[in-house]
Amino acid sequence: MINPDIRTVNVVQYIKPLREGGSLPAIVEADDGFLYVLKFRGAGQGKSALIAEFLGGELARAIGLKVPELVFMNLDDSFSQTEPDEEIQDLLKFSVGLNLGLHFLSGAITYDPLVSEIDGITASKIVLLDSLISNIDRTHKNTNLLQWHTETWVIDNGASFYFHHNWPTWKNHLTRTFPLIKNHVLLAKASHLLEAAKKIKEILNQDTVEAIVSKIPEDWLTNEKETITPNDKRAAYITYLDAKISMIDTLAKEAQDER
Repeated sequence: MINPDIRTVNVVQYIKPLREGGSLPAIVEADDGFLYVLKFRGAGQGKSALIAEFLGGELARAIGLKVPELVFMNLDDSFSQTEPDEEIQDLLKFSVGLNLGLHFLSGAITYDPLVSEIDGITASKIVLLDSLISNIDRTHKNTNLLQWHTETWVIDNGASFYFHHNWPTWKNHLTRTFPLIKNHVLLAKASHLLEAAKKIKEILNQDTVEAIVSKIPEDWLTNEKETITPNDKRAAYITYLDAKISMIDTLAKEAQDER
């Protein structure tokens, strides 16, 4: 189900960086008393990666997958002033404002395709989700999945929607399939692709897609270096997702053929 309200919290303590992540996310505490993995707007791919992370997470949640709660996180400029590490100091400085947080799953372990268990319908849903959002980063090298309380949780969707790094050509992607699905870590276990495709089509109707896209913060859609407006970007994400959902049977066949 769609989360009706994405909460907004304030960062009150920077705890530690997660250096295994290329964008240097961090564990932080918020003013609600919970710990979160904070994804920074000032990191490599900037606000576009936050949008991809947000859309991918909420679409995954909508189709019944396990996703840590996503929250918008306000970061003020006080943290950079007390951080001794220059790299982290710069990251904090460039990330003042609204960022994205994922609820920290304490004790979770990285999904291991050799030993972790996952059922065929869940694996199929994840494979098709990543086909829909063009996620290039859920491979054996980097699974971006967690095992927590014997369940598989979807995290780290920031490498999705890569068309939004070159807005002038975004329409070229509307009819493309996703051949890179051949590298997906769960492809071998995705034994119910046609069933999963049917379920996803039933859930991800236009109203659902529009409701999720409408939650993207206006600030994340604003870029002075681009001529495309925030409203046009929002419309583009909706058009893109509608196009991909309409061809989900083709995407399912592509994944099935790669299996």
